[in-house]
Amino acid sequence: MGLRLSTTAISFAALLSTAAFAQVPGQSPAAAGALNPGAEAAPQSAAPEAQFQLADGIVATVNDRVITGFDLRQRMLMLIAMTQVQPTPENLPAIQQQALNALIEEHLQAQEIAKYDTLKITDEEVDREIAETAQQVGTTPENYITFLRQAGIRTSTLREQIRTEIGWRELVGGRFNARSRVSQAQVDQAVRQAETSATKPQYLIGEIYIEAARVGGQQAALNGAQQLVGQMVQGAPFQAVARQFSAAPSAVNGGDAGWVVQGSVNPQLQATLDTLQVGQLSNPIQVDGGVYIIYMRDKRSGAATSLVSLKQVMIELPETASEADVAAATQRLTALAPQLTCDTMLARATSEAGLLGSDLGEADVQNLAPQFQQIARSAEVGSISTPVRTPLGLHLIGLCGRRAGGPEVPSRQEVEGRLRNANLSMLARRYMRDLRADALIELK
Repeated sequence: MGLRLSTTAISFAALLSTAAFAQVPGQSPAAAGALNPGAEAAPQSAAPEAQFQLADGIVATVNDRVITGFDLRQRMLMLIAMTQVQPTPENLPAIQQQALNALIEEHLQAQEIAKYDTLKITDEEVDREIAETAQQVGTTPENYITFLRQAGIRTSTLREQIRTEIGWRELVGGRFNARSRVSQAQVDQAVRQAETSATKPQYLIGEIYIEAARVGGQQAALNGAQQLVGQMVQGAPFQAVARQFSAAPSAVNGGDAGWVVQGSVNPQLQATLDTLQVGQLSNPIQVDGGVYIIYMRDKRSGAATSLVSLKQVMIELPETASEADVAAATQRLTALAPQLTCDTMLARATSEAGLLGSDLGEADVQNLAPQFQQIARSAEVGSISTPVRTPLGLHLIGLCGRRAGGPEVPSRQEVEGRLRNANLSMLARRYMRDLRADALIELK
């Protein structure tokens, strides 16, 4: 059974709506950072941080770098501000754990970036990233920073996080650029799979994946997912929650998993996809290793068009041709058919008197002459038909290609881009896993 989200709960732009940031219990909307484009920057308030009651000492060390209570509070405030998840006694431990995991990985990334003298991220690059983020949510960089400051987040915290994000992105891209490339054979196979899948039901979904190993086990992942579902039903934007809490590669895109084909996911997820209606949010779905939350953005039947490439060899015969002429032409083409292939039929037609050959190109099956449609639908690619009679004559049809068409089918360029991004994401996760395995991480 699905849960219905309001439109504000699925729009990342809602971060800058009239209640731009999550309100800490006991605060007024103004204190929480309500949108007021004409207002001056408010002084930083200690009230949100006080809610966490964390000591200012060292909470963890990552190799030779420390994470302090202040660092952790700042990251928790960032999570709350970006997701609009209301901090409660029940979800505060999950917020703290997620913030700590993010800080540990950020420290590992920063230490790795520091090994490369040529990898220096300038203030101008950070400014551009902030401007792009502000534009995505419909405001100015100044207002964006002001809202975060009103939520208790220091500008230096934001800039340092962004600087590391940019550096890590450039490091991963540069290091694994060659390894993330895909072969033409891989693209061909993926295109064929996409074309086959285009005729099946498809689901446009958002996903949040809580990885059990990162949050303290399967039960902790389930509890955290249940709390996130409750927060999103109350208005926390799905995309923002996915960016901050999801362990899936789609997190960087706000949980956008794109179109998923029926039968391409595990049975637990498929059962949910079959029952969710458009606009509904699933309850937590347990799978091996973690818990999913699915938001059904759209559905389609997958009724793609079928495109075929045809060639022909024909003998011209008018509708008034005698039965003897038709029989003779039929006998000639029947004897010729086993000798033909899609590659040779046009050359053969030009070499013999009385034969005409032509490339009919690619066409939608539904737009073909009725006599050709059955061949186009059922014949094997590369096969040559038996003689087919039309008002123009007698034809041998070569079915030289078949593919699905229509808006449901991605282009080769789109397929290649998706494969490359998937490879790069996988390599980045392995890189981080190896860094964590080699690091000395101590929790205080």
